[in-house]
Amino acid sequence: MNDFTLNAEARSDLGKGASRRLRRLANLVPAVVYGGDKAPESISLLAKEVAKLLENDAAYSHVIELTVGGTKQNVIIKALQRHPAKGHVMHADFVRVVAGQKLTAIVPVHFIGEAAPVKKGGEISHVISEIEVSCLPKDLPEFIEVDLANTVIGSIIHLSDLTAPKGVEFVALAHGNDLAVANVHAPRVAPEEDAE
Repeated sequence: MNDFTLNAEARSDLGKGASRRLRRLANLVPAVVYGGDKAPESISLLAKEVAKLLENDAAYSHVIELTVGGTKQNVIIKALQRHPAKGHVMHADFVRVVAGQKLTAIVPVHFIGEAAPVKKGGEISHVISEIEVSCLPKDLPEFIEVDLANTVIGSIIHLSDLTAPKGVEFVALAHGNDLAVANVHAPRVAPEEDAE
């Protein structure tokens, strides 16, 4: 298991102009931490630290130890706003993690066993690449595994077909939405033109 840490500074200069100055002049990323029983807190993070943290995909679905002015708190990434062309993070939202209190998080989907249906002549379409889960912080999975080894052409894998890790609940299923995760279909072949 990886340990994810970030250092931040509290910021009092708020607003769009202040955020632009932080990004342009100091190479910092403005962010907000909210949730738990504390008031929302505006912070700034070093852009290079954020980029280094996000190099590991597991950081998106793990508890991160955030240090703000010497005070440590556990958070998860709730949302990231990225530059539309360059892709770097322009703003981040974090949610405090409270031990013993359920949280919701977006967890990536990892597909395995894709070679088997492809060998049988099928094509695989990934319908979703991440799943929203609800669980206690200690049960937060790094990813949800979807095994496609035993699928046949024409089959559709739904959320209800997946086995959630112990203590983890799929939010969409809890709301009655059995979403499609992936499907296996026959290849679409373009009709051949008649030779004259």
